[in-house]
Amino acid sequence: MSTDKKIPLLVIVGATASGKTSLGIGMAKFFDGEVISADSMQIYKNMGIATATPTADEMDGIPHHLIDFLDVTESFSVARYVELAAERIRNVHSRGKLPIIVGGTGLYVNSLIDNIEFVDAGGDEQYRSFLRERAEKEGAQALLDELMLVDKETALKLHPNNLGRIIRALELYKTTGVTMSEQVERSRRNPSPYSPVVIGIDYLDRANLYARINLRVDIMMENGLVDEARTMREKTEKTAAQAIGHKELEMYFRGEATLEQAAENLKIQTRRYAKRQLTWFRRDERIKWIYADDEQAQDSVLERAKRIYLEERKKDSGEH
Repeated sequence: MSTDKKIPLLVIVGATASGKTSLGIGMAKFFDGEVISADSMQIYKNMGIATATPTADEMDGIPHHLIDFLDVTESFSVARYVELAAERIRNVHSRGKLPIIVGGTGLYVNSLIDNIEFVDAGGDEQYRSFLRERAEKEGAQALLDELMLVDKETALKLHPNNLGRIIRALELYKTTGVTMSEQVERSRRNPSPYSPVVIGIDYLDRANLYARINLRVDIMMENGLVDEARTMREKTEKTAAQAIGHKELEMYFRGEATLEQAAENLKIQTRRYAKRQLTWFRRDERIKWIYADDEQAQDSVLERAKRIYLEERKKDSGEH
């Protein structure tokens, strides 16, 4: 598929609290676009504080898709995300608007723009329950070690915290005989229908990003994170329960830590999460990085992003 037949996408990635949301809205205003979220936690309803889901005021009139639509009792998969995001992209493009993917869930972003096709496997509920029981008794690392034996490539990309994906990879191999990495390799033979320009936000001094994270946690606490987490803790499906911002408050609810200790732990865990996000995105050579704290820059992050997008589109048109 030639570049001029593909759907143009703008993709904005980066760590949590890096400034993706505001940049996405600014770019949408300038290029007449709509935002399609690529955040695995913003999909859930009633978790807006913990997941930093943009409010109506923050959206400033720009339509946002795939946020705040799924009940926390429902499960969700990357395959389902790719399906829904592809529908939204086609719809936005058909109306003459620019689809803008904004998010920090690297697996969602890459699976979407690289057109990863997922094996239609019904699954094995009994085996999945067995693996969850094992994880509770032996720890997630034991399952990750097992995955390493059958699908090393996938295992190396996963963190023990990603228990759902570890279980899914083992389940996929058991039910289909095909490893997840082999599935990804097969699906890449079909060209992507998209022509993405991928822009990443980072900081030259990591301390500046961490300061933003710490401030965000303070604001979340002021905005009612404790009440949100308390309301949701009894009914959260396991995937949603992993949202950073809720699980760190469990020790406080159980009386095992003060609120100040829980908040400090939340800051630590969010900084670690940001580091993992950046490690993932650093592997993608397509990303054009903007350093928000670059004192040598002559213009704003938004102006730099506009210039990058226009320059990349000129390159595309120059090839034909």
